[in-house]
Amino acid sequence: MPRRTATLLASFLMLIALLCAGVLFPVPYAEMSPGPTVNTLGDHDGEPVLQISERKTYPTTGHLNMTTVRVTGPDYTMNLFEALYGWLDHDSAVVPHKTLYPEGQTAEQADQENAEEFSQSQESAKVSALKQLNVPVGTQTVVGSVVKDKPADGRLHAGDVIKAVDGTEVEQAGDVAKLVTKHKPGEKVVFTIIPAKVAAAAEKRGKRPETGAQQISITTQKADDGRAIVGIQADVDHIFPFPIDIKLADVGGPSAGLMFALGIVDKLTPGNMTGGRFVAGTGTIDDKGKVGPIGGISMKTVGARDKGAEFFLTPKDNCATAAKGTPSGLRLVKVDTIGDAVKALEKIRKGDLAGLPSCSPAGRS
Repeated sequence: MPRRTATLLASFLMLIALLCAGVLFPVPYAEMSPGPTVNTLGDHDGEPVLQISERKTYPTTGHLNMTTVRVTGPDYTMNLFEALYGWLDHDSAVVPHKTLYPEGQTAEQADQENAEEFSQSQESAKVSALKQLNVPVGTQTVVGSVVKDKPADGRLHAGDVIKAVDGTEVEQAGDVAKLVTKHKPGEKVVFTIIPAKVAAAAEKRGKRPETGAQQISITTQKADDGRAIVGIQADVDHIFPFPIDIKLADVGGPSAGLMFALGIVDKLTPGNMTGGRFVAGTGTIDDKGKVGPIGGISMKTVGARDKGAEFFLTPKDNCATAAKGTPSGLRLVKVDTIGDAVKALEKIRKGDLAGLPSCSPAGRS
């Protein structure tokens, strides 16, 4: 065989081998890309995203869009070609798999964690929005979780309202552990509770559950450190003065909190906060209205701009990263609290754009 032909054949076979290796060889990476954006002031799948009843609401215009990131699942195996393509695609990001999913985490566990974070973000969004409007929000102590195979398993349930322990009224979640550990292991402790179903029905009416109390006696068990325990984690639940429901399926994680909160404020406030402009954003939020950073900020700004957003409310701690690759035509607005965001929206509505706090590569306005 002529040397030239042999060289070409060898090169061709090597190329085939490399192509096969690229397809078959798995790499420990995952991909992030821009996900859907949803207007919290509008409808999704045929129904309003924010549903507020038994309270006067006001018409809104414009957009307050929450943004998402689409990621490959924890069980998805990326090959070398997919990783290379993702690295070359400016609208995607390829990151180590363990960055998104801790080692050993299953798809079911990841979904559960995302669902819990999303639920908590909705709760905090409601609380922070009403506090911004000076609307009182009540609290009560509840069973947050029950440890399997511990004394309380099957006796108490997540969501049960804890009114008293051994007849002593519970005023805050920390009281429960203090009262239980007054006992010696093996002694009985009596919980006065309102079952979760009864409490949930009352809360839907914006009422604090006051009837249906039950007394449940549980024998304590010795913990590793010698304390008496029953195997529950007490938590705080909020009582809202009127029903607020957030209807949005197939979304997880905590990063929509800020935009949900702003949507609630807008619907409960005369006039409209955006002035008809297209505002998108992201950020976690806590009960006090503090805005926290999120992951995938660059993917979210791309997704927002692709949908037509003019302004993007950006958590202060995400500013430096977001500013490095801001899509053309999108203005980043730095926020640290829900109050900051409300003031920024007022400036946008009035057209006072020169006064907007902005992001810079150094994270300064």
